Amino acid sequence: MCQTVVPAILGRCDLLTAKCKRRFALGLLLLLSLTPAVHGTGPNVVILFADDLGYGDLGSYGHPYIRTPHLDDLAANGQRWTDFYTAASVCSPSRAALLTGRLPVRTGLYGNRIRVMFPDDPNGIPAAETTVAEALQAQGYATGIFGKWHLGDAPHAYPTRHGFNVWYGVPYSNDMRWEGEQTFEEALSLSLAGRGAELQATYAQRRWKLLAPKIEYWNVPLIRSEQRADGFDDEVIEEPADQRTLTKRYTEEAIAFIRNHGNQPFFVYLPYTMPHVPLFRSDEFTDTSLGGRYGDVIEEIDWSVGQIVAALKRLDLTNDTLVVFTSDNGPWLIFAQHGGSAGLLRMGKGTTFEGGLRVPAIFSWPGTIPPSIVSELGSTLDIYPTVLALSGQRPAQTLDGVDLSATLTRQARSPRNEMPFYRNGDLYAYRVGEFKLHLITFGAYNQPPPRTEHAQPLLYHLPTDPGERTDVAGEHPDVVEHISNAINRHLKSFEPEAPIFDQRVTRLLGSP
Repeated sequence: MCQTVVPAILGRCDLLTAKCKRRFALGLLLLLSLTPAVHGTGPNVVILFADDLGYGDLGSYGHPYIRTPHLDDLAANGQRWTDFYTAASVCSPSRAALLTGRLPVRTGLYGNRIRVMFPDDPNGIPAAETTVAEALQAQGYATGIFGKWHLGDAPHAYPTRHGFNVWYGVPYSNDMRWEGEQTFEEALSLSLAGRGAELQATYAQRRWKLLAPKIEYWNVPLIRSEQRADGFDDEVIEEPADQRTLTKRYTEEAIAFIRNHGNQPFFVYLPYTMPHVPLFRSDEFTDTSLGGRYGDVIEEIDWSVGQIVAALKRLDLTNDTLVVFTSDNGPWLIFAQHGGSAGLLRMGKGTTFEGGLRVPAIFSWPGTIPPSIVSELGSTLDIYPTVLALSGQRPAQTLDGVDLSATLTRQARSPRNEMPFYRNGDLYAYRVGEFKLHLITFGAYNQPPPRTEHAQPLLYHLPTDPGERTDVAGEHPDVVEHISNAINRHLKSFEPEAPIFDQRVTRLLGSP
């Protein structure tokens, strides 16, 4: 920037002496050095992040009954990715990976005993981690999150402590903090005492509340938090939150934020509470979808996307804004019609089969991203480095994501050709190119298959077998060897951090 701006100005200063020109140039360079180098030059960024949305739940991904015209339009006029993955098949580690661009096993934001964060956890994102919000905020972006956080509910763990100017939303999943029911600490104590059957009976007894939900069944707080020059302003504005109107209110808050910061680059992160069970929707969307209650919820999210896009258009920001829509993991299949669909893919949330980790992904930036369908590998891990690259930055720490900007803007080949599939702290599967190798297979939420460590790993050719039904390891021993070597390189490339979520087990057991 200095190389072009300074000569242009000095070239018009014909009356200045050479000495004055030098002083002027030094002063201008100093001024530019104090200003973020790419302030205003990167795109605005809007990330719309669904919760437990299945690969097959949108019209553009094949659902025959759920109507998603706004998302379908976004996909038709942008890039729709067919092979896009999250870094974990459950909420908290998946969200951590999106925000840090790093695998949960690298940041410690995972658990072997506790898979996600629960209420009253004193932990959060480690201070050493730099989130995408922090990186963009340092470049002059206004940053706001409107929706579910799920990376710590202690005030010091709030999103406003990790790079967001404003947060309006809930701290964890909408099925947590049951009113008049067992607390998480009580449930954890039963589990550690070997009383798992008793615990499962408790869960089964209250399942009906999840399928016929009422606001008062969960004491989930709705929080507003803001960064101030002298600290933070945190307020619980509703408890329990009226979950029927959360999608609508998140949308309104996000649009107000965009409107108020249209004169500077902005980053909006809108992690919807839905369609995580229990399913709530506003009156306007109740019993309106052929897809039932679940369809109502998805169609309201589609409405929200339409409102966001319309607001950008009204404010003449469409061509200056990258919009990304994706999901944190696959569908929660144990809830049947309330849990969505993975389409052709096998299994869902909680597993390392395709249905657990492959998610819809739509990128829109009119005038910059040409319409196309991309069937190469991408991941939510890649959003961080991609956004940084588009804003002219380099990451300050080692990332597991790669920069997809050339694929988005020039339709270049994706730089990602490998994808690890972790469950807790264990590597269960690994994909290289068109093939995926399973070292361990395991169902989730008491669904088959049982946990099996395969002496002869299972190999699937995903383009011809997206449902992972036919093991072709015997036909491709060279591919098995090639992926095995890639796995060895991957595992040697870093030292995993201890699982942060499991610290609650340690404290409860009284271990040092």
